[in-house]
Amino acid sequence: MILKLDQKEPQLAGEIKITGSKSESNRLLLLQALFGGFKIENLSNSHDSQVMQKALASKEKTVDIHHAGTAMRFLTAYFAAFEGRETILTGSSRMQERPIGLLVDALRDLGADISYMNNEGYAPLLIKGKKLTKSTVSFAANVSSQYISALMMVGASLPNGIEIDLVGQITSVPYIEMTRSLLTQLGIESSFEGQQINIKPAGAINVSEMVVESDWSSASYYYSLVALCDKAKLKISSYKENSLQGDSVLAELYQKLGVETTFEANAVTLEKVEKPKPRRVEFDLANSPDIAQTIAVTCYGLGVGCDLYGLHTLKIKETDRLEALKAELTKLGAHISVTDKSLHLEGETNFQSDVTIKTYQDHRMAMAFAPFALRAPILFEDAEVVNKSYPDFWEDLHALGFKISEV
Repeated sequence: MILKLDQKEPQLAGEIKITGSKSESNRLLLLQALFGGFKIENLSNSHDSQVMQKALASKEKTVDIHHAGTAMRFLTAYFAAFEGRETILTGSSRMQERPIGLLVDALRDLGADISYMNNEGYAPLLIKGKKLTKSTVSFAANVSSQYISALMMVGASLPNGIEIDLVGQITSVPYIEMTRSLLTQLGIESSFEGQQINIKPAGAINVSEMVVESDWSSASYYYSLVALCDKAKLKISSYKENSLQGDSVLAELYQKLGVETTFEANAVTLEKVEKPKPRRVEFDLANSPDIAQTIAVTCYGLGVGCDLYGLHTLKIKETDRLEALKAELTKLGAHISVTDKSLHLEGETNFQSDVTIKTYQDHRMAMAFAPFALRAPILFEDAEVVNKSYPDFWEDLHALGFKISEV
């Protein structure tokens, strides 16, 4: 499906309710499967979370998680420790190109029986679940925090818990802390000091309900919209000022791009404020790489140059997000360069109209570029890709006054 998006009025006002965080939801779904005993409120309605639920409930030998990278990482660990169950874990063609070898090696060190069915280091995996009796493992810390979170959560189900020795610079620390916080709320003790994570074995779970905060990554698109407007005031919910999510740094970063954030009860109000635009901004996004695409598009739409660092994990996402950003921003008229871990954009406003953005089976490519419609009409290939994390995205933009038509 190709959608055309247009917005001629550079003003916005309204209120948006955003679904629960995919990151929190998928962690809680795994913990619920491991330990049971509690309900989950405000669960994400994303495709990824639906896939996660379906996979955890499946009695079939083959479990297909499609494009859901979080599910692949979490379920690899889950099925490895599922004593007596044999599972073939597979996914889309892109998922079979995304590396899983580091996690498999770590699980094998704990005693897991996992083999590759096609290519070494990649799905599909044949997992023969067994009781994992070892409790100490070393792991490269600079690849993906989802691997580490998978080990932490499943580690809490092991007889002696788990000790993870992290090697190298640790990436996406807030997501590790999110996992720890959720474990703590369930009464599971843990520590994270220096390069070592210790998770104690879980006891009885005495929590009856866990409430998922709304997704800050999804909020990023509204920060971008407000930044690109002449006048805007949007209220989005449900959010906490002391959020577990690393992407909550948006409130701080977008101050430099003209957006003020006010927290009230369980919502935030975003308002465009009059202030001189910076000529250039520099952000280290090592702890919040999922908002890099949004910030890059915002900066281009504002005519602000940017240097974004800490982006080394973007090459193994749904697509190589750095190369995808370079290709699509260039089509819009931008001058941009990327390395394997950074992005550099010149501040200019040579905007091209009616450009068709390729989404690369990546939900964030569609949603990050959508606010550019405030500058020029824009089209999207495979627009339904937003279902992965935010199925209501196009409907919510329409409610704010955007003209959306199917081509």
